[in-house]
Amino acid sequence: MSDFVEQCRREWKRLGVPDPLADEMSADLTADLEEAAADGVSTEELLGAAAFDPASFAASWAAERGIIPAEPSGRRARRRPFVLVAFTAVAALVLIVAAVALAAGKPEVSLVAVKKPHAFPTPAGIFVRPGSSRMIAHTNAAAAPFEWVLLVLAVVALGFAAWLWSSWSRSRPPSLPA
Repeated sequence: MSDFVEQCRREWKRLGVPDPLADEMSADLTADLEEAAADGVSTEELLGAAAFDPASFAASWAAERGIIPAEPSGRRARRRPFVLVAFTAVAALVLIVAAVALAAGKPEVSLVAVKKPHAFPTPAGIFVRPGSSRMIAHTNAAAAPFEWVLLVLAVVALGFAAWLWSSWSRSRPPSLPA
């Protein structure tokens, strides 16, 4: 068996090609190389540039026969990471905006002085000094729930993005040498 065929067998074993299929492909390759040599055709003339890269030749042949998954097309392979990068970037941006809005948000608390001592009932939890006027604290935190919701959604989205990244990297087939 030639060195080229032996290197192809090692690559098929590395790629997980079943032994019976690897034996069949080795026999076919050996027969083709011997036939070419009998006709006076060199390995380089028969296989072209693949004669110098047996691992790549073996991987591409196994992929063409459907034994191992074919390498995804360039356009589709690049699209998924781009979408994941965009999703992750938007989620991170929303997280930053929500955190800054919460941190820099101006609490809208106002203190109102009332001259009539019994004009308004005292809200629960507010201490009122006895005297001729009352101080009533009024808060308006209408924007805070929105910012908290944004913050929680951004954290959930980033967690989802992390899960997508980890599942995407695990689901990719082994890359074929070029």
